[in-house]
Amino acid sequence: MGAMPYLSVVIPAYNEVENIKRGVLGSVYDYLKQQKYTWEVLLANDGSTDDTSKMLHKFADKHKGFRVLDEPHRGKAGIVIAGMLKAAGEIVIFTDMDQATPIDQLEKMLPKFAEGYALAIGVRSGRKGAGLQRLAMAYGFAVLRFAILRLPFKDTQCGFKGFTNKAAKEIFRRMQVFRDGQASKGSAVTAGFDLEVLYIARKLGYKVAEVQVEWSDSGERGKHGVNPIKDSWEGLRDLIRVRVNAVLGKYKVQE
Repeated sequence: MGAMPYLSVVIPAYNEVENIKRGVLGSVYDYLKQQKYTWEVLLANDGSTDDTSKMLHKFADKHKGFRVLDEPHRGKAGIVIAGMLKAAGEIVIFTDMDQATPIDQLEKMLPKFAEGYALAIGVRSGRKGAGLQRLAMAYGFAVLRFAILRLPFKDTQCGFKGFTNKAAKEIFRRMQVFRDGQASKGSAVTAGFDLEVLYIARKLGYKVAEVQVEWSDSGERGKHGVNPIKDSWEGLRDLIRVRVNAVLGKYKVQE
């Protein structure tokens, strides 16, 4: 495949046996093998406590272009950062193991980089399967993130985001609230991670394209759960932490 593929896909994994069993990785492989560009997939194992690592290695051994990154547990933010910093592709994306946004949505995202965008972020259309409670939380969070961080994006939380390699390295090395090597508990779905990424991107002056993508609230996502009070509080806390770091000058462009 060559030392520098065109595309790197980072897929974080924490106790993902059920998703792996239902064939999500096969669908990713089947799509990518038909593409004309070169690619790699980094299966970033976040210190899973079940058979995830074993199953990932078994899949990677049989499918060219896939490799497993076994890391200590640190939560989704930390494992995504680890994967993004190790990705070699000209374009680097991260996507969820459950494929709530299918890998074929890349077709909408990749052209944006040819147009000069440094980032392309998924905007979930329709929010199929999302309950009223989840939609209400999303609306409230949108109001807060604009008020506190002035982020103008329609959907900051979609787990389908792409970057040029340069932008990925510049952004993820500057992370403060969420950092490579930082410990965490559980699956740690952290709202503030995406906000910090996008805040730094704006601070660095990168052009961000918003791309409408398909999305469904896969039943498998339920194992990580949504706790409205806990998640809302953590989201607000992370917003404030990013804002405080900004005020303290921790995201300044100069090295």
